Amino acid sequence: MSNAPNRPSGGTPSHAPGLKPPASSAPRTPAPARRPTSNPRLQRLASLDAFRGLAMLLMGAEVLHLCKVAAFFPDDPSWRFACEQQTHVAWRGWSAHDLIQPAFTFAVGSALAFSLANRRARNQTALASHVHAWSRAVVLVVMGIFLRSLRSDTTQFTFVDTLTQIGLGYGLAFTLACRPVRDQWIALVVILGAYWGAFALYPVPADGFDPTTVGVPADWEYTATGFEAHWNKNTNAASAFDRWFLNLLPREKPFEYQEGGYQTLNFIPTLGTMLMGLLVGGMIRSGTGSIAILVRLILFGAACVGAGYSLDHYGFCPLVKRIWTPSFALFSGGCCAWILAALYLIVDALRLRFLAFPLIVIGMNSIVMYWMNWTMDDFVLRAFRTHVGPDFSTAFGTEYETLVSGGAVLLTYWLIVFWMYRRKILVRI
Repeated sequence: MSNAPNRPSGGTPSHAPGLKPPASSAPRTPAPARRPTSNPRLQRLASLDAFRGLAMLLMGAEVLHLCKVAAFFPDDPSWRFACEQQTHVAWRGWSAHDLIQPAFTFAVGSALAFSLANRRARNQTALASHVHAWSRAVVLVVMGIFLRSLRSDTTQFTFVDTLTQIGLGYGLAFTLACRPVRDQWIALVVILGAYWGAFALYPVPADGFDPTTVGVPADWEYTATGFEAHWNKNTNAASAFDRWFLNLLPREKPFEYQEGGYQTLNFIPTLGTMLMGLLVGGMIRSGTGSIAILVRLILFGAACVGAGYSLDHYGFCPLVKRIWTPSFALFSGGCCAWILAALYLIVDALRLRFLAFPLIVIGMNSIVMYWMNWTMDDFVLRAFRTHVGPDFSTAFGTEYETLVSGGAVLLTYWLIVFWMYRRKILVRI
């Protein structure tokens, strides 16, 4: 704002033009500068940063290799439990590790609600917003393929990791974020319902089919019969799509099946997870008060968890993360809503930000943390062995070696993003 005195806004001048004002007239003083007002609905949500940071921390914690530690203590149930929670289930069911990708995806959707509001507040045109969103989607897919190809001699055209899955659905999620909330609910139901129908209508293999031809052991305990067989590993609708689609791209050898059972079309129900995050972000932005927001999030989570579990329990749709079944999308989305509600209570409602500060630091530069997890583990470990000592990780015994080495890596990453946080360096796509 200019420091020059304000001109009279109108009316008759107090003295003739070109003449000095009367001596008795007090000189006008500049109007005090107005302090910019901040709209709480547009501010960055600290609990969402903490939520994103929690997902990234659990992803990065793979470097701790808890199962290797648990192997030294076969009779200790706590270590066995820790190992189970850091391992993806083989097929049906879930563990804490299975909720990491849904949490990151859910956070993307929730952040969309705030991002779109900020763009509108800046009067950004709809065209510019959509161009940026779809450009971001392309960048995410390219980044995912690049990281997946780091340890390969050729480009690995796979689309099942976190970044590519989010990228494939992000543009559509942004488009739906521009629509009324009613349309977002309708889209969620249609997406999950249509995806369920595609699997249910796809024919199961004929009698005598050899599952080993698609990488499934003949006596695998997770092979279902009856209606649930439509969601069996590598014989479902999405696996058939990949056998066509992935062979259209350059490959060293023809694609037959994905060893883990993950599929490209997972991005469709993953879009549903993003929409659930978007809806929850809208609930938080509603400005109806902390208690009302918490009640909404808890009820939303309960409805989603109940629906997902019921679909699995009554045999309508098994709960499988590896093919992101609609039941898993609902169940994991509900769990994410509950976790975000807990963090919202602690960080934003009770203002106990310090309790989640380490997570907030990670969440504000989550993409940096993601890249470091993919690219720097070996480099950081070599640096510790060079400058601290080759045996630094066995200082507390060989059984805790991966805890010490992995902890050193995680601490290094956190210090890097903390340095960026202190200097207000935020990396965005």
